[in-house]
Amino acid sequence: MTRNGQSTMGPPRQPTLRRRLGLFDATVIGMASMLGAGVFVAFTPAARAAGSWLLVALGLAAVVAYCNASASAQLAAAYPESGGSYIYGRERLGRWAGFVAGWSFISGKVASCAAMAMTFGLYLAPELARPLAVAAVVVLTAANLLGVTKTAWLARVLLLLTLGALTVVVVFSFSSPPQPTSLLPAWPSPGEAFWGIFQAAAYLFFAFAGYARIATMGEEVRAPRRTIPLAILLALGFTMVCYLLVATGLLRYLGPAGLAAETTPLLTVGQRNGFGGLITFGAAAASLGALLALIAGVGRTSLAMARQHDLPQVFSRVSERFRVPYLAELAVAAVVITLILSADVLTVVGYSSFGVLIYYAITNLSALTLAKRPWYAPRWLNLLGFIACALLAFTLPAHAVLWMVSVIAVGCAGRGLVLLWRQRGPSSLTGGKP
Repeated sequence: MTRNGQSTMGPPRQPTLRRRLGLFDATVIGMASMLGAGVFVAFTPAARAAGSWLLVALGLAAVVAYCNASASAQLAAAYPESGGSYIYGRERLGRWAGFVAGWSFISGKVASCAAMAMTFGLYLAPELARPLAVAAVVVLTAANLLGVTKTAWLARVLLLLTLGALTVVVVFSFSSPPQPTSLLPAWPSPGEAFWGIFQAAAYLFFAFAGYARIATMGEEVRAPRRTIPLAILLALGFTMVCYLLVATGLLRYLGPAGLAAETTPLLTVGQRNGFGGLITFGAAAASLGALLALIAGVGRTSLAMARQHDLPQVFSRVSERFRVPYLAELAVAAVVITLILSADVLTVVGYSSFGVLIYYAITNLSALTLAKRPWYAPRWLNLLGFIACALLAFTLPAHAVLWMVSVIAVGCAGRGLVLLWRQRGPSSLTGGKP
């Protein structure tokens, strides 16, 4: 069509995502993300940091998680679209805050994807851990590309397998005599204990971060203003109960020193009681469930950033048939595979924790600006969440902090150069030459 002799046709509009997820599916996806990440990865480094104070650290991580979940819930109800805190930061604090949130989420969650894939490989066959991890990324990326309804269905199956394995661990942990010093303080110095508790809480926060997956799917949830907040709170509450039971059982069964020394403590409990194969299978299922949800979540945040020109626009393309951001998810898979081939699982857990804590610090600041507030999210809770996220992030090991600060700085510098190029044109950066 033309108007006054000029074409009015613009670039073809990309298809939108479909709202096909109800409360049950959204809650299950959030739970699969959290349970897969935390139970089989985070307890060992947390026990090394906190010793017998592990339950205190878990409580602190749970409080911070609730602050962040309530902030995410109220913001998701106000902005029910894909992108999570990338969108919230842009709308409430400005474009730079949104970019830092989105970039921190992507970099942190890409590390989470690598950690989950490597956990799958380590539990299933340690000698083939890396090839198995790469294969898991390839297969689950393909599953995500077939559409979100298949993602939700597979998440249900994997979650049931995970809960079965955790039930076995909890039953045997509580049915055996406890270690004599399993719940006593482990340090002579209160100051040492204080630092260890905060560092352990930062590691354990990695286990709670899966509820962000629900918020990033805001464009695919039915009745999002009601469903997203409720799904976030339900998933977090159920996961808190599971973690408390598992952590108490492990401390009781292995003692703080034994838990800190075991790279696969749940598998140890299973093997001593004749159920090692079941725990291995459950750990593999949990890791795959978390990886499945994480790949989709990072892809959708990349989609949102590409729509706003904070990432290359090619990542905004959505499949006509399956309505998924296929190029974004393929790019995520490529980066995850690179990490798998170049790092170890505990290193990438530290990377992930830092990136996600920065993301949630911006989430809490964004929620702090909202005038209309639900009963479960008073303003002081947002302030507490911001302070706690910033504090926990910088108690992580120095190498993780320095690496992730560098990644965020590089992302910001790249965005600054792109903005300069757009404002001044290509010739301003080449001395007037084309």
